[in-house]
Amino acid sequence: MENQPNQPTKPVHEIRIGAVKAAIWANEGPNGVWHAVTFARLVKLGEEWKSVPSFQRGDLLPLAKVADQAHTWILTQEGKQAKR
Repeated sequence: MENQPNQPTKPVHEIRIGAVKAAIWANEGPNGVWHAVTFARLVKLGEEWKSVPSFQRGDLLPLAKVADQAHTWILTQEGKQAKR
């Protein structure tokens, strides 16, 4: 998963529930592809949407659910790679 010069890196998969988002990133290492996950809460500030790394009480259950779905997605991808 080599990045092209001057190309922004994009997640390979995103999961969103309400304002809570998980972004799954693929990384190439000596042992193959491995995944990392970042979490954010989307908030509208004026006319712009921003991602913030903090969560309110009402965001915690959606955060847990997107984390669970991200885990399942990564396991599925690893299973597909193992069959190759």
